[in-house]
Amino acid sequence: MFTAVRSADGRIRDLLVREGRIAAYDPAEPPEGCVTVDAAGALALPSPVDAHIHPDKSTWGGPWLSREPADTLRDLIEGDVRARTAFTDPVAERAGALMDRAIARGTRAMRAHVDVAPVHGLSGVHQVRAAADARKDLLDVQIVAFPQLGLLSEPGTAELMEQALSEGADVVGGLDPIGIDGDMDGQLDFVFGLAGRRGAPLDIHLHDGGPAGVRQITEIARRTVAAGMRGRVTIGHAFAVAELEGAELDSLAELLAGAGVCLVTCALGADPVLDPARLTPRGVRLGVGSDGVRDAWTPFGDGDMIARAHLLAYRTDARTDAGLAACYEAVAQGGAALLGLPASRLEAGDPADFVLVAADSLPEAVVDRPIPSMVVRAGRVIARAGRLVRGVRGPAPRRPVSRGRVRDR
Repeated sequence: MFTAVRSADGRIRDLLVREGRIAAYDPAEPPEGCVTVDAAGALALPSPVDAHIHPDKSTWGGPWLSREPADTLRDLIEGDVRARTAFTDPVAERAGALMDRAIARGTRAMRAHVDVAPVHGLSGVHQVRAAADARKDLLDVQIVAFPQLGLLSEPGTAELMEQALSEGADVVGGLDPIGIDGDMDGQLDFVFGLAGRRGAPLDIHLHDGGPAGVRQITEIARRTVAAGMRGRVTIGHAFAVAELEGAELDSLAELLAGAGVCLVTCALGADPVLDPARLTPRGVRLGVGSDGVRDAWTPFGDGDMIARAHLLAYRTDARTDAGLAACYEAVAQGGAALLGLPASRLEAGDPADFVLVAADSLPEAVVDRPIPSMVVRAGRVIARAGRLVRGVRGPAPRRPVSRGRVRDR
């Protein structure tokens, strides 16, 4: 039982957990043999979900990586391939270090996009799956087979995508059917066909903006309905949606909500950001992700989804308590729904997956970005003050790195 827990309404209550679920608040007396944990008045929040992250690319825990200038998406992709030829630490080690960081900051689950291409093969899928399996009691991980270098435009990738779903991947990925492959119908035919054959969800990166982006989003929504995949198709970034205003936004949001297409934003740099206040009231399901974390694309990112809720609120100019809370709702509940996880709203019967933070209210927590004093998974304390509890981690600690870059091969 967790004593002296601050609930969303500001009350200090005792929270009883039984068999990994919230059993009751303020029981008349603790059950016999009950173990108590003093929350010391900390605010309980549902654990966040990272709905879009690239752990195979991350250098987390390794030495500093200097990044090349890049003006286009293709520049970034090619720079990433060049940088990764110099990596020495295995994907499983780097991805695992990032997962540990995310877990210690409260992340309950993540959707991990992992590059699939002839230059990489399926080693990233295998190693991210190994890192996830080593932490399966701490973190739920869905792996997306992601054709980062192109699908139709990169020979051999389509065959690897099919193979990846038999070797550790859970979700079919796509990437800018027009902007990268130059063939909207060709790429969408393949990814929807593969998802349908394998009974897998579909998650498509869509950086293309303007009319081309809207055209692709409209077609994805149409195909989602036609394929009977409502609730199983996600568009990541969706910059074209974030660019819209007024009646155009209303119309596209209505289409997406009706088709059950989910969106994910990562509140990145200067890119357009999807606003919960503009989309969720229109029925659009919205999740939030880290995207790249300390990789060849960006020096930023830290796997902390409470901090990401803060960034989303800052980028969308959320000022009211309702606006700030909506950003965390997208991080926690939007992400959980997108990944098909049971909701954790801290109600009786919900999974006992929550964080305890030093704040009097949810809006204050979004602004202050506190490090959780405790992270609770299925009723068990797995991290304290931003560090994993001794004994919960799967693999051995990372070895120290003194100099040089980190390497995959």
